[in-house]
Amino acid sequence: MTIGGILAVLLAILYLKDDGIRYKLLMVIGMLFGIVMAVTAFNTYGTTDWAMSTSVIMIVASFTLIIRPFKEVHFAVLIALLVMGIVYIVLGGFADHAQLHILAEGWWRIGIALVAGAIVYSLLHMLESIVKLIAKVLNAWPVLLLLGLVCVIEGIMVFMHYGSVYDLITSYTEGKEGTIGLMMNIFV
Repeated sequence: MTIGGILAVLLAILYLKDDGIRYKLLMVIGMLFGIVMAVTAFNTYGTTDWAMSTSVIMIVASFTLIIRPFKEVHFAVLIALLVMGIVYIVLGGFADHAQLHILAEGWWRIGIALVAGAIVYSLLHMLESIVKLIAKVLNAWPVLLLLGLVCVIEGIMVFMHYGSVYDLITSYTEGKEGTIGLMMNIFV
């Protein structure tokens, strides 16, 4: 998580500098670490003594790192074309069926494949737009920088067995010394 946070901070800094090849290389490395973070978050959820907030921070950070390289890829079109091809092939198998043989040939086959592709495209395009909106917010450089810093702090706190950033905030708002006292002893 700490490495993912450092990568997010570096991505935010390089984005501001508008650096070409280093930014793209770091984006690919961030995507790979994002995949590792997502797998780790899903595999360790409920099996370790991590707080739920740690898993949530890991999942949000991994989503942010994974989605960044795919900003301009339109998955809805690709999947709709795949569905159209599959429907077209499946309808071809109805040629030997007595009642459905008409669907296996001519314009009916093409029309049904197009309608199936259009339905899938419509649904996936809406979902893709929602995901891209969330990604645009999370990948804005101030949010990415803040998320990276939270990941670094969270990773250090989990590594040192101090709990979570959420525990730190909760103990501070409730007026307890708890984790804050421990953190002050470390930094002072």
